[in-house]
Amino acid sequence: MKSTLTACAVVCAAVLGGCVVQPAVVRPVYPVGYGPPPGVVYVTPTYSQPAMGYVWAYHPYYGWGWRHPDHGWHRGWR
Repeated sequence: MKSTLTACAVVCAAVLGGCVVQPAVVRPVYPVGYGPPPGVVYVTPTYSQPAMGYVWAYHPYYGWGWRHPDHGWHRGWR
């Protein structure tokens, strides 16, 4: 009985041993001119991009939000 459990544990460890991987390190990639200013902590988006052309950018008063070069800030920021 004990040898059967040991053999089962060895087989499971051999089969599942390759499944453990180190998670990828995710770093934000900023488009040119849209990175955070010095001293500002980057915050990831809380909702998806509203439409094509919007980029995640920092607003000095409101913080992080979606900004379009032609339409301005999403949700009416000035």
